Amino acid sequence: MPRPVGNVRLKAARVAAGYNSQQDLADALTDHAKRMGMRGLSIGVRQVRRWESDTPPWPQPDCQRVLVHLLGQDMEALGFTPPWGEVDGRTHDVVRRPLTGGTAALSVAAVPPRRTAATVQPASAGTDYETVTRAHRRLYWSVAPTQLHPAVMAHAALGRAMLPETAETTRRVVATALAETYLLAGRIEFFDLSEPTAAHDTFLLALQAAGEADDALLGAATLAHMAFVPGWAGDRDGAQERVIAARTYARRAEASAEFLAWLDAVEAECETRCGDTRTALNLIRHAEDILRDGNEYASPPWMDWFSPARLAAFRGNTQLLAGHLPQARESLLEALDALAPGEEKQRTVVHGDLAAVEAASGNPAAACDYAGRALDQLAVTWYATGMDRVREVRRALTPHQHERCVRDLDDRLYDWSTTLSALSR
Repeated sequence: MPRPVGNVRLKAARVAAGYNSQQDLADALTDHAKRMGMRGLSIGVRQVRRWESDTPPWPQPDCQRVLVHLLGQDMEALGFTPPWGEVDGRTHDVVRRPLTGGTAALSVAAVPPRRTAATVQPASAGTDYETVTRAHRRLYWSVAPTQLHPAVMAHAALGRAMLPETAETTRRVVATALAETYLLAGRIEFFDLSEPTAAHDTFLLALQAAGEADDALLGAATLAHMAFVPGWAGDRDGAQERVIAARTYARRAEASAEFLAWLDAVEAECETRCGDTRTALNLIRHAEDILRDGNEYASPPWMDWFSPARLAAFRGNTQLLAGHLPQARESLLEALDALAPGEEKQRTVVHGDLAAVEAASGNPAAACDYAGRALDQLAVTWYATGMDRVREVRRALTPHQHERCVRDLDDRLYDWSTTLSALSR
């Protein structure tokens, strides 16, 4: 039986470029990364050895850039198979099993072989794929997440199937739209369906696609969203690592003031969840200064989840958790007044936080009124994050649970439709 020979394509490219050993290539890649402005990237001989093994892993986006730039060949020519790539003449896709039990497992499933190795999609295919991605982006704000999520994931599967059949500009258009599609799917899983494990896996696929598109800003947005997963779980170090990575990627792109302020808001949210409200409030003040100063770059069209009103809501939530109740009430009312039509999901969160302010201030009637407004909106536009806020308020109202207003809230919180909706999601 012949012995496996490993990734002969990368080995051949290495030798052809004049690097006789794996250590030589590792040193050259690290040095080349510095010349490309990626001073924090260090590649060791063990990593090169894995790339030259029989089953080379798909490199991280920064490593891809350096490999391609140094050796002058694309990733497939260097013997790597992307998550959406082709193996033994058949396309293998990473697919998601149904969301059950709080997790979403990743599996590899074979699908019918693509038409021919020579198939190349026309430029219009990239534009058409991008158009559907934009439509999903808009539908997120009104369509029920359990209905939208399968459509978004099916669109991602289509993008994976198309990517090997594209070249040059069309390939970049499809990869960019695919990254945005996965980012949207991850947002639905995390914020709307309370599936953080599934969201992490999906965000990772978004990061891989952003690397394929060489879109540093989409990479930064994805990494910042990935910070929410450990941040909300109280893992400050895990969240901080992802925030630092997101800021690093943002420095490589023309990031708008709004984008940079949002990164501050993300870090502030994570710090708040990890108990450091003082640091969080300083970050929010810095974000407000950035928005006030502005810069010459425009925000990307896919960044539709942040605004000064959203920042005020961030501030109000942090002030609430810090115990600064009058300031929190003022900030949240400011956010509520500034929210634009179509921001109903955020409105449920703000109503929930206002309810929490009133509960902490000893005003159960006012707390129940705001919680009821949140439930009104949740009946129209489901948002797991908003429902979490209402449940937190109800727990805070336990000392007042025999009062009529709290009992009325319970009747609404545990009516047939709300109970079934919450448990089914």
